[in-house]
Amino acid sequence: MAVPAIPATCPLRWLLHVPCPSCGLTRAARLALTGDLEGATHLHPLWFVVLPYVGVVALAESRAYVRDGAWGAVLGTPRVKNLGAAILVALLVVWIARWMGAFGGPVDVS
Repeated sequence: MAVPAIPATCPLRWLLHVPCPSCGLTRAARLALTGDLEGATHLHPLWFVVLPYVGVVALAESRAYVRDGAWGAVLGTPRVKNLGAAILVALLVVWIARWMGAFGGPVDVS
């Protein structure tokens, strides 16, 4: 019996078959964890900014949840919001630049 294909989890990839602004970050994280920093940077040039931000915020939120029992204490701070907004803008700029051929062009979504 054949196993049905699982659709892509990224809505943009699933609907339009194009990479989203964060496409390649998971694969970049895997490569970075194995020490292949060049390969990680090829998959997504902002991995070294996005992944630490997400990791630190997740750890801080988890710590705050254990301590206070409430989510969102860290994400609600102006500094974290502003840094997140700046990272989002950077992701969009890199996404557009990749469509124009920069950084090796768009990531393969297959």
